[in-house]
Amino acid sequence: MRKDIEIPRVENVYIAVVREWNEEFLARDWNSYIINDRDTPIEMVLVVTKGYDKDRKTSLLRHGIGTIAAKSSAKIEMLQEELLAMNNEFSVTFFAEGKLFDKKYVFKKNTINENAFQDLPVMDQKGVLVK
Repeated sequence: MRKDIEIPRVENVYIAVVREWNEEFLARDWNSYIINDRDTPIEMVLVVTKGYDKDRKTSLLRHGIGTIAAKSSAKIEMLQEELLAMNNEFSVTFFAEGKLFDKKYVFKKNTINENAFQDLPVMDQKGVLVK
């Protein structure tokens, strides 16, 4: 029976972390984004985030994003500097093409840094990307 269950593969949906200027606090913040590089929108997007290492873990945070248009992105949350030294996990669930998609993205500890920046799809920015 399990062989009859189709689990669709997530493609062209990414998580990125970008360092941006915050006008309100006059500081540079690390912000996470979900990027939809598909030709169709993704709907009912839910992102669950957590940070962890062998000794510590953060609370689970749930973000209801809604619909993300094709070839666009949406901000998820700000990451505090202290969290960059931990593994940061983003579990993404969404509907597209009449199917439910689910994928886990993990930024390994200390991999979110300006040395790892690359051009991001859809966004005219540089950041750290997990596919």
